[in-house]
Amino acid sequence: MKFTVRVWRQENARAKGRLVEYAVEGITADMSFLEMLDVLNERLIGAGEEPVAFDHDCREGICGMCGMMINGVAHGPQRATTTCQLSMRHFREDRPITIEPWRAKPFPVLKDLVVDRGALDRIIESGGYITAPTGSAPDAHATPVPKANADAAFEAAACIGCGACVAACPNGSAMLFTSAKTTHLGNLPQGQPERYTRAVGMLETHDALGFGGCTNTGECTQVCPVGIPLESIARLNRDVLKASLRDPRG
Repeated sequence: MKFTVRVWRQENARAKGRLVEYAVEGITADMSFLEMLDVLNERLIGAGEEPVAFDHDCREGICGMCGMMINGVAHGPQRATTTCQLSMRHFREDRPITIEPWRAKPFPVLKDLVVDRGALDRIIESGGYITAPTGSAPDAHATPVPKANADAAFEAAACIGCGACVAACPNGSAMLFTSAKTTHLGNLPQGQPERYTRAVGMLETHDALGFGGCTNTGECTQVCPVGIPLESIARLNRDVLKASLRDPRG
């Protein structure tokens, strides 16, 4: 199989980027999208050219590093699939493939398809943890958790922090990511003492970092590779509202 790809090339954060067209041959239907880029880079290196820089790590759909826009869609056309797990069988040889980095103010481009997603770490640092003393590790099932709460916490904990929700959102909002982190801990008994301060603190950091506001367009859930539901954002909003009611100063 032979594909035509248009890849965003940008030397560094200060340079002006542009789309560069390449022909990639010798691709099989079973190859992943990243393996296709590997083939392209091998060709570029062999020709003495600079390879395309892109983030990757586990290549098993777990780490969330491989984010990129493929034909205008975060992670590409296949639902619930990360870029590293996306097969080339989902593309047609007669249609060019456009590959770009995440587009969001808090995600500055470092080089080619690599962006700085450290802003998501700053959100976690502002409350995505439990500091309340919980004592030594309890015996299994010593702390009962209702099944509905356990299921919701597990679903939210599946978030891999790839940033696709931000890249897909027309407002550049990270509310789906932020709400997944608050929902995970807020559904567990250990997370209750800091539930409301956590929600307020993480949302304040979210806004301070330049992420946009959520207008419930739902684009974030459509590209989320693990299917975090839009309901988690509603839950975060409820916790922030309850926090303001608890504190008369707002």
